[in-house]
Amino acid sequence: MDADPPPSATTSEINRFWETARGRAGLGRLSVVTGTNAATAVPPPAWAFGATPEQADELLALVLAGTKTATASARWEYEVEGEELPRPGDLSIVLDGAGHPRALVRTTTVGVVPFREVGEDHARAEGEGDLSLAYWRDVHQRFFTATLQEVGRSFDDAMPVVCEGLQLLYPKRRGAREHSPELVDA
Repeated sequence: MDADPPPSATTSEINRFWETARGRAGLGRLSVVTGTNAATAVPPPAWAFGATPEQADELLALVLAGTKTATASARWEYEVEGEELPRPGDLSIVLDGAGHPRALVRTTTVGVVPFREVGEDHARAEGEGDLSLAYWRDVHQRFFTATLQEVGRSFDDAMPVVCEGLQLLYPKRRGAREHSPELVDA
């Protein structure tokens, strides 16, 4: 699961980003006719990728370049934190390593599969390293081994992984691609 907002992310900064991003992404166009609703008035959750500011910046750069169109989290972390799994259509504000809002993304797909069954399409869509499944497994096994210790769990190749497809809505980049691998429904 991705990190909570770093301490430097302020509510006012996130609100300002949301106002700009939702307009530029074309969200809330009907609010002119129908009025404002919670989906377009309230900023979505804000979070950063990875476990360190450096990882957050590196992975955000891949999203902004249109290379990273997916992410993966350990389902166990959602359970421990009492959070619901993401759903297609959910919006998120992605923060950089210093906690500043930099991107608005929409969840396009969600599936839960055992770690060992995460496929090459998902690994490639994560946009990291050489885009191979072998690279993805190595990096994510190390990441999950470290982060799961914080919630009292251990890495296991049968552990459930939440595979999430992402679409960059703002800022718009040319050449961005959507990720929609076939996944088991959550």
